[in-house]
Amino acid sequence: MSNKKFAAVLFASMFVTGFAAAAETPASFDPSKCKVEYPKASLMNEEQGVTSMSFLVNADGSVADSKLEKSSGFKGLDKAALKGLSSCKFKPGTKDGAPAQTWTKVDYAWKLD
Repeated sequence: MSNKKFAAVLFASMFVTGFAAAAETPASFDPSKCKVEYPKASLMNEEQGVTSMSFLVNADGSVADSKLEKSSGFKGLDKAALKGLSSCKFKPGTKDGAPAQTWTKVDYAWKLD
């Protein structure tokens, strides 16, 4: 394997599914506290792209469910992003000021330098 540098960039954008109450805030998280490893095979094959995902975050900040919204074009990158971010601790969303289960969208950009 070469010594290529890589960077993974995280873009978090939030949304709430369905008809949201006026006082609803989606979950979020600190990307600096969440590590996702670039898959070795993807590094060797110089794969890059953006994986778009949605996460259902519980009131305690854990991930209840996840789904791939748009592929990076590489299964290895998509799988690594879903697995890595699913194990992250999120800041829970709120409904009427109280922590609640909400959906949030995350775009994870895989980029080789």
